Amino acid sequence: MRDLVEDFLQYSRHEKGQSERTQTTYASLLERFVIWAEGQKLGSWGEVSLRHLQDFLLGEQQRPLENRITSLESRLSSESVYLQISALRAFYRFCELEGKLQENPAELLSLPKRWKRLPKALSTEEINALMSPDALMTPQGLCDQAVFETAYASGLRLSELRTLRLEQLHLDSGFMTVIGKGNKERVVPVGRRAIQALDLYLREGRPKLVRAKSPAAVFLTRRGTPFASVTLWLRMKQRAKRSGIKKNITPHMLRHSFATHLLEGGADLRVIQELLGHSSISTTEVYTHVAGKRLKEVHEKFHPRA
Repeated sequence: MRDLVEDFLQYSRHEKGQSERTQTTYASLLERFVIWAEGQKLGSWGEVSLRHLQDFLLGEQQRPLENRITSLESRLSSESVYLQISALRAFYRFCELEGKLQENPAELLSLPKRWKRLPKALSTEEINALMSPDALMTPQGLCDQAVFETAYASGLRLSELRTLRLEQLHLDSGFMTVIGKGNKERVVPVGRRAIQALDLYLREGRPKLVRAKSPAAVFLTRRGTPFASVTLWLRMKQRAKRSGIKKNITPHMLRHSFATHLLEGGADLRVIQELLGHSSISTTEVYTHVAGKRLKEVHEKFHPRA
């Protein structure tokens, strides 16, 4: 059963261009099912029926979280079950497409309702505090400043920041090309302050971080290697704490702030969709919920009966 899962992961990586994070998630979720199936004496995917899938998912739904006392509050969320079903459905679609299985029992699985979490954004005052240089002009300090300015100016995902390469920067023209989810490329403007921070870092900071085997990644650690996602996130949390920001910083918070402040400033939702690299406008529409004040002002200003 694991061989077929590996074929699916290879297909997802090379044909679909899915991110490393998605690959890891799918691998983990499908491994859980394989372990469960082995316990049920199922020797192949062809023996798996809809009833087996339902029994597995019911067990997952009732499974307590690790290191927690069993209670309703400590059981897996609908979000976790949603991901498990999504992984199974994606796997079976691959098997159906490639003719590896004759039946697809997962197509009859219904997805639980997925609650949309409203993105949390920083205020303009908090952004100004975060962007104020708080370190000496060391190579790492210049790198941090360029990271934060770029993240807020262009709305990049954390993964896009850490994998950004030198050839993707076109600072003289004021834009960069970004490789997003599914290896989709988009063009994103870079603000004046971000250009200044990047230019200073590239001239005076990055050359001192480069080692013999350093890649062409824009942002480098003290060892001359690209940042790991968790390291970049921790740097943001530490910077926020030093700036006096009380909010719990998340990896996407600067990206959310970028989109929210654009919308509040009157930007068109379709433009924001393009800048963020969202494939569907419905994903971008979540920002309309956090920009209610601005929308109310626009309504009162322009609606004839407001």
